[in-house]
Amino acid sequence: MDTALLDIKNLSAWYSDRKKVLSDFSFALAEQEVAGLIGLNGAGKTTFLKVLSGLLPTFRADGLRFCGSPVDFRKQDFKRCRYTVFAEDSSFSYFTFREYLSYVCGAYGREVPDAAELVRGFRFEEYEDVLLKELSTGNRKKAYLIAAFALKPRLLLLDEPVNGLDFQSTEYLYRQISGYKEHGTLLFSSHILESITLTSDRVFVLEEGRIRQTFERGQINAADIREALHDEDDR
Repeated sequence: MDTALLDIKNLSAWYSDRKKVLSDFSFALAEQEVAGLIGLNGAGKTTFLKVLSGLLPTFRADGLRFCGSPVDFRKQDFKRCRYTVFAEDSSFSYFTFREYLSYVCGAYGREVPDAAELVRGFRFEEYEDVLLKELSTGNRKKAYLIAAFALKPRLLLLDEPVNGLDFQSTEYLYRQISGYKEHGTLLFSSHILESITLTSDRVFVLEEGRIRQTFERGQINAADIREALHDEDDR
């Protein structure tokens, strides 16, 4: 990588029982790339995204740098550079999508963008003025994804973004992920191999809280990644 957007050295993270979920986790993301994170259940994918999102304070690292400078994931200057869509989210349940998008843009100091193309692409036209709590799981996921892609943060984090989506919305999501490097860097976790192989510039295989293997562009294929995951499962 020519330029590191995010560089993490020897990160360890845990919950209240002090059992480490991530251990000696070293990781770097380039400017304007799409990176996929794949691993078996319990490998630490969501925990890592929680650390990056400032939601898990129980961690330590030898070095955390963003754009070449030390970073605190819970400070406002970093928060305004990243946005996260989690696999399960019931926040802002009494907002409609329009209200939620307006709130998010205000929090990030942005003008409310025209999200009409994203709304059409995700087939969400009927639900823009419905309370989020009244939406199905899939449509609620679409609301958060539309807001994320409309906002265009420098670092976009997606946790299992395909979960709950219908076929047409999944195809549209793949196009949005693949094209995101025009706006910034996107890191997403998935257990769906297709989503990783069709969209990623690099793929990180996560095993027991560490990056076990990295596949670069030109090396990314389903058979090799599947073999790496099966090797992990056999241990």
